[in-house]
Amino acid sequence: MLKLKRFQELVALFFQYIKEEGFAGTVKRRAAFFRRRMRAKKGRFLPPRRALEKQREYTPKRENKTISVVTALYNTDKNFLAEYIDSFLNQSYRYGELVLADASDDGHAYVGEYVKSLGSDKIKYIKLAENRGISANTNEAVKYAGGDYIALADHDDYLSPDALYQIAKTVEDTNADFIYSDEALFDADWKNPIVAHFKPDYSYFYLTNCNYICHLACMRKEIFEKSGGLDSACDGAQDHDLFLKITEIPGVVIKHIPKVLYYWRVHARSTSGGVGAKPYVTQNAIRALNAHLERTGVKGKAREGKFPSTYKIDYEIIGNPKVSIIIPNKDQKEVLEKCINSIYAKTKYANFEVLIVENNSTDSATFEYYKEIEKEHENLKVLYYKGGFNFSKINNFAVSQSDADMFLLLNNDIEIITDGRLSEMVSLAQQKNTGIVGAMLYYPDNRVQHRGVIVGLGGYAGHSHKYHPRGKSGYMFRLSCVQNLSCVTAACMLVTRRAYERANGLDEEFAVAFNDVDFCLRVRNMGYDVVFTPYAECYHYESVSRGSDKTGEKKARFDSERKRLKDRFGDSLLHDPYYNPNLTLDMEDFSESKVLPKYEN
Repeated sequence: MLKLKRFQELVALFFQYIKEEGFAGTVKRRAAFFRRRMRAKKGRFLPPRRALEKQREYTPKRENKTISVVTALYNTDKNFLAEYIDSFLNQSYRYGELVLADASDDGHAYVGEYVKSLGSDKIKYIKLAENRGISANTNEAVKYAGGDYIALADHDDYLSPDALYQIAKTVEDTNADFIYSDEALFDADWKNPIVAHFKPDYSYFYLTNCNYICHLACMRKEIFEKSGGLDSACDGAQDHDLFLKITEIPGVVIKHIPKVLYYWRVHARSTSGGVGAKPYVTQNAIRALNAHLERTGVKGKAREGKFPSTYKIDYEIIGNPKVSIIIPNKDQKEVLEKCINSIYAKTKYANFEVLIVENNSTDSATFEYYKEIEKEHENLKVLYYKGGFNFSKINNFAVSQSDADMFLLLNNDIEIITDGRLSEMVSLAQQKNTGIVGAMLYYPDNRVQHRGVIVGLGGYAGHSHKYHPRGKSGYMFRLSCVQNLSCVTAACMLVTRRAYERANGLDEEFAVAFNDVDFCLRVRNMGYDVVFTPYAECYHYESVSRGSDKTGEKKARFDSERKRLKDRFGDSLLHDPYYNPNLTLDMEDFSESKVLPKYEN
């Protein structure tokens, strides 16, 4: 118990530093502090020696077996360069080549001299006549790449010994066009990293809010060329720009390898040490995002996000879609009143209506309140549902009475905080393929109640970052970025009509629990995106009108509905694409699993 408490204190302190200094700045300044205290096992992300030996016997079936690792050199520290090149030469995959484009000045002639002294036939060295910047120099290196896949790596970092093997196997198994892996940050010994970044599978909206893909990234050479390559106008954010351009290519297949294949060195001149090391990065990232919006015909504008290295796109709302805000209610006049007052005080979006679904209230004060607010608000109507409490049936009934374009399912124990909440959710719901949008919910004491649902937590589903303090960035900015998720809570869920109708509404066999998880998973399986935004904030007083599901008949119903969810989705409940198998399923804080997945060759 004491160990858990100490761990929680360390995590809270870590996030406090992130708020003040940004993630990368925190890593740079607090590296020794956290390394001493977390006492992580050295080399914990590395494959066993016997696996590497077996990998060396692997021969891919592709005609062009070469994977070209492309790197621009510029006045590289000799020790850093030696470690980087060693990490390439020690790869278990036999068919790699290293392409180095060197723009170092005359005072750093040792860079070229050292590379040449190695005499390796796996290294191509090109001396550039001038330094034209990271993008132009890397583009030049790509011209000399002999592989039909190229991996981008920096001159002062470190490749895991199985990096190229894992890429080659992924290409063979999936025929992917673009591949990225997990990564870790280190400052002295790459085998003893400070922190790992365990990433989700491809999340478009997360990518528009931060360059979570970063390292290691590998792509078909023809895809790189088709995208236009790296753009010098985006130097500092050139990878982010490239990744966005690749996602625009029709039919591109993107795969994530949930293994640490790249070790990113933290030092003063690297962006791993904070965007303050290269202050133009933010400006160029915004330029890249706005260019992406223009190319894809999306109306919106990028700006800085909640934390350094994060961004926000303000999408324009097209037309004037109508939203029905659906609120089931039984008595609890004071709770409902707080909800209604916050809606009308905090909602700037004009084209909405409120549908209160009355369900077996007995308190006369509740009905008096209904009369009062129906007179006060022309766009508010009370519907009467006579059956017993069934959240799914109640909402399906309300939808059948509505002609709206979108439906905001809202608990009566919600209080709106942010003025632009509904506009934010509507603008996201209008984006291509979006079916559902969820919001950030807090307990009244300003701890996180809901930041999306992670499938698999506790064996079924759980709320990520639960009990985190409000205003923190979360694990790798997951609390502070718009992103794709598997599920969001129906306590505040915006659904497009097309998605609601295609899914045939909520499953009425889920009367109380898991109806939102089931609905989101079914909507996702139909090809729609489920999106979470931290820019729509509410307080959630959590089921004050319904009580607990932990005793008696309610518990039996809860267990039955949980079983129904398991029967429908099976083992897929344990594999959330927007989580990571290296993260724990026992806690809701994105902490590293104590038992990492079994290593497979």
